[in-house]
Amino acid sequence: MKLRSYFFIVTAIIILSGFVLILTNQNDVKNFDLISYIRVNKEQRNQILATQKPNPPECAELSKLFARIPKSFEEDDIINLFKKTQKCTWYRNSEANYIFRAQLTNCCNAIQNFTVTQVNTARGANLSYDAQPKKKITITEDIFNLLPQNNKIPISKRCAMVGNGGILTNSSCGEEIDQADFVFRCNLAAIVGREDDVGSKTDLVTANPSIFTRKYQSLNFRRKPFWESTKVYGKALILLPAFSYPLYTGIVFKVSYTLEDFGSKLQPIYLNPSYMVNITQFWKSVGVSETRLSSGLIVLSAALELCDEVWLYGFWPFSKNMEGMKLFNHYYDDVNPKRSPHAMPREFYTLLQLHTKGILKLRAGKCKNKPTDI
Repeated sequence: MKLRSYFFIVTAIIILSGFVLILTNQNDVKNFDLISYIRVNKEQRNQILATQKPNPPECAELSKLFARIPKSFEEDDIINLFKKTQKCTWYRNSEANYIFRAQLTNCCNAIQNFTVTQVNTARGANLSYDAQPKKKITITEDIFNLLPQNNKIPISKRCAMVGNGGILTNSSCGEEIDQADFVFRCNLAAIVGREDDVGSKTDLVTANPSIFTRKYQSLNFRRKPFWESTKVYGKALILLPAFSYPLYTGIVFKVSYTLEDFGSKLQPIYLNPSYMVNITQFWKSVGVSETRLSSGLIVLSAALELCDEVWLYGFWPFSKNMEGMKLFNHYYDDVNPKRSPHAMPREFYTLLQLHTKGILKLRAGKCKNKPTDI
């Protein structure tokens, strides 16, 4: 009994030390209720668990299996492991979730540092590019005026993180995605005509600069087609990597000016290179050691810190589904999967580990069940 009490005391200390950074000088999170995050109503939890079908004994063994890192990440092996997890009812593990969020906050502090703002970056400051740290950029008056005053991403109860994997085709996940309190999307992905599978709600969308060079001629000529293509995202935040590579800085700022010139409702925000450095080190400490993390994992990292609960859709880096049927690379095109510069299978395995711990939920296949929060 003493050991159990000691565990909860230590857990509370970890949470307090992690979330004190969140509450410091953050007017936009003044309604954040720390006590509700720490206090776990065991009676209510047990009542909910009692109404659920108990997991078979092999589910406990599966959790032990995921505690180990395999020597290789073969597609068929990981798919088979994922299929086994689908036989187990997923529950959100509040205690594990609290501790993981505190670790992320202590490491990277997404609320204060995920984006470059007028609060965390001064006029005249020199920022190092995260992909080329020897290169620096000075925050001039013009650049400073482009920055939002402070963090614009709110703390949310349940978030949906929507990837672009072909696994979303015919998934019927759209309604479930739109029920989330905050929806993240990746790389200006198509929505129109695919709402049944991917939903329509968007609160934040990322944009890779390669899209602007490949599809919109770096906005050097006609800019209106780009502006029109972004209307579908409404008033969402658009996350731009202005400070990753010097090559793309000018293009990213053209995007911001284009949106402003055409009166777009989209709100540009800029990925913080210092956050990139810190989050890369964080994932390296748990075995994801690639030099460049995927944009999906970067945004997911912030979501895991800013959201009570995160559900993932379209994160499936494989050429076939669980039934062995061939998949295209994205749900919105018919391009076959190709080798990625990112360690996608390794990243996916890490996400699968977090899934089995109840820290996030991975969706792959048809969406049928309603969210369960325990």
